[in-house]
Amino acid sequence: MSSPAGLAALERRVAADLDTLGLPAAAWPAAVHRAGEPVLDVAVVGAGMNGIAVAGSLLQAGVRNIRLLDASAPGREGPWTTTARMETLRSPKTLPGPSFGLPSLTFRAWYTAGHGDRAWAELGKIANQDWQDYLGWLQRVLALPVEHGARVSAVRPDGGLLRLTVDDRPVPARRVVLATGRAGAGGRQIPDEVDPGLWPELAAHTADPIDPAALAGRRVAVLGGGASAWDAAATVLEHGAARADLYIRRPVLPQVNKFRAITGPGFVHGWADLPPAQQWQLAVYLTDRPAPVPHETVHRALRRPNLHVHLGTPVHAATRSGDRVRLDLGGTDPRVVECDFLVLGTGYRVDLDRVPELADLAPHVRRWADRRSDLPVASWRPTLAAYPVLGPGFELRPAGSDAPPEVGRVHLLNAGSLVSHGPIGSDIPGVDVAGARAARAIVRSLFREDLPVLRDRLSAFDVHELAGTPFDADLP
Repeated sequence: MSSPAGLAALERRVAADLDTLGLPAAAWPAAVHRAGEPVLDVAVVGAGMNGIAVAGSLLQAGVRNIRLLDASAPGREGPWTTTARMETLRSPKTLPGPSFGLPSLTFRAWYTAGHGDRAWAELGKIANQDWQDYLGWLQRVLALPVEHGARVSAVRPDGGLLRLTVDDRPVPARRVVLATGRAGAGGRQIPDEVDPGLWPELAAHTADPIDPAALAGRRVAVLGGGASAWDAAATVLEHGAARADLYIRRPVLPQVNKFRAITGPGFVHGWADLPPAQQWQLAVYLTDRPAPVPHETVHRALRRPNLHVHLGTPVHAATRSGDRVRLDLGGTDPRVVECDFLVLGTGYRVDLDRVPELADLAPHVRRWADRRSDLPVASWRPTLAAYPVLGPGFELRPAGSDAPPEVGRVHLLNAGSLVSHGPIGSDIPGVDVAGARAARAIVRSLFREDLPVLRDRLSAFDVHELAGTPFDADLP
């Protein structure tokens, strides 16, 4: 049971820590208006883990004229209690998360305050709901300006600013951070072999809302061999599905999670400063060696006797057959089967042309395909070539001289940052570094932009240090 008294004590400790460090800093950027209306310094799209990380870092640095915009309801930001169907996080419980270097803001401090030291010692991995509750606590204790139910449909250049369309209203901003998660850089990966006409009655992607109770007593097919596919199969079986069939192209599942080997400070801090060819080669190496399904997930699914795993079985076509789904299977045992519902655990694509809110800017964004002549021919990967080239603060880079200058005012703090920055823009181990890095770049750019105003403030500063002494005087 949670301890309100323990959390209240922790919150007093957080307040004392921030006060001791003089945080957050006083607001300093120049006030900007457009047509008489105030302009945000930064609009952060997404109030989940990455949005909290960058917004908290901005506030600590005195950039207070910000807003976090999230389409979801409170407590539903990110995937943790919506489309992430695993029972616990994959990451170790000891990772600090978006704690801004303060022990009192870590998950461990929050969990221990609410549940006690013994519960922490006995905790294996973090439950999804606990992680969601922790992130919600961070929003509250840091007083982040979150606007829920705010859907951003467009980010357009607007005379040196960016103009967001939030629902039906314009919101001008000097910088925009897209903290939009794994699907935020191009959306769901839907194989060409799957008929789009199956949606929504007969098919869903694991990134879609799925009511597992509605599939009770039905036969469900799941495409894919990754964690989300296994989680989906386990979830529908736990809610009474008659059968779940996992169809996996590979004859053998991946065995080693290479991403676990790059969570140390070297990769986290150093990747972004490598020459482009080395960044590319690292990204190729990792994507050629996909992460295996966590063993906890496999054991969870295998507890259900009506799970059937089909390795080496690609799906050549998925089409409608009356009120069912017809699957044409390949592999060593080609055949046709039918199911009542199809779930695609086929991951996400990175393609900024498929990001609706970037429709006006995407054609002008530089991609890794533009660097092809500088990259090893043997390592060419079209999927990685679609990734954007990002600057040191996750900012988009213009593709040519005719690109709107506002392109560089958008920071992509999501899965699309992999090649330029490593996986820190979408995974828990690097979230604190990613948020601070983006915030630091924004602070520097705002300072350069506001230098004339700041210089005038400097000139106008006239606090006499020697006031009250015989040596106080007005200088010529």
